[in-house]
Amino acid sequence: MALKAALRAIGVEPPKIHDVGRLVEEHRERFPEDVEAAVPRLVEISVWLRKEREFAFYGDIDFIPTEQYTRAQAERALEDARFVVEIVGRLPMDG
Repeated sequence: MALKAALRAIGVEPPKIHDVGRLVEEHRERFPEDVEAAVPRLVEISVWLRKEREFAFYGDIDFIPTEQYTRAQAERALEDARFVVEIVGRLPMDG
């Protein structure tokens, strides 16, 4: 959601998909220099969180999220999400 807000801040309406990393990369030159410098990590985080999202939310017949994910993975997800929010928070938001 934060990356979608970042795209909107630069005038790009994101599609209704979970991983918008490709669009962030595609429009990286529209971001301020300090945000643009973080784009590779933002894209990496977007891809990773999108990949894990479905399993984390819904599991599968042989994948129970509470039994599969480690504390370290949860901490990584939180750290990555905080990083994205901190970077996106540097952008001017209208409204």
